[in-house]
Amino acid sequence: MIIREAIEATGKARVFDEQRLCYLWADVVGPWINAMTTRRYVEGGRLHVYIASASLKSELQFSLQQLTDALNRAVGDRIIEGIELH
Repeated sequence: MIIREAIEATGKARVFDEQRLCYLWADVVGPWINAMTTRRYVEGGRLHVYIASASLKSELQFSLQQLTDALNRAVGDRIIEGIELH
């Protein structure tokens, strides 16, 4: 908790949580989907994820809300409103 307090004192807690959410992507989606992920970042309240497989990208379209909820739960706060797949 000391680290969290230090991060909050700098005013960068939101940025830290956004970065943590990006890293938690691998835990939420699993190793196979993560291996197909080439890039991810948070901008404008949305997680932007680049997927190397068009068919996987199509499949993930059906689970965007569930993935959004799971990622926010993993971080412990509502960090993103949605996910954009590229």
